[in-house]
Amino acid sequence: MSALVIGLVIFLGVHSVRVFADDWRSAQIARRGENAYKGLYALASAIGLVLIVWGYGLARGAPVELWSPPAWTRHAASLLTLISFVLIAAAYVPRNRIRAAVGHPMVAGVKVWAFAHLIANGTLADLMLFGAFLVWAVLDFRSARRRDRLASRVIPAGTMSGDAITVVAGVGAWFVFALYLHAWLIGARPFA
Repeated sequence: MSALVIGLVIFLGVHSVRVFADDWRSAQIARRGENAYKGLYALASAIGLVLIVWGYGLARGAPVELWSPPAWTRHAASLLTLISFVLIAAAYVPRNRIRAAVGHPMVAGVKVWAFAHLIANGTLADLMLFGAFLVWAVLDFRSARRRDRLASRVIPAGTMSGDAITVVAGVGAWFVFALYLHAWLIGARPFA
């Protein structure tokens, strides 16, 4: 369990610098240069992610059951993860109205993804992993929206074609991940 905790601290810590220490982040970029900062950021993120995956895998080998989720939560989680994939696609597809409405669809997608997995899983490792991501995403989303307001940032309105591409990309990615990649990468079949 310690590898999971250390991985979460590193990964989410690196991703929280802008939330809690934006001035320090700006100073580091000015001092080291943007590429060097991004390189260190990517390296620390990768180390944290590897520890999360490894630690979660170890914890799943000897699970500590906290509660037994009802069967309906798996169906709810499937629907919520579909929504999260569409939100994440909205972060990358240009000119879509979802991004204009949400502002930060990647972080919103992480919130929905984490909540979906929290309701459908009942082990200590699940609570730590998905709970940590949910708390981080809530704080990051709030911080990002505050920065937008302070900077008077307005996201341009999207188009119907941008919306269609976003939904098709999100649903397609969800379909492939849920039916094929989740079992291969995570070891659990969402629809089994």
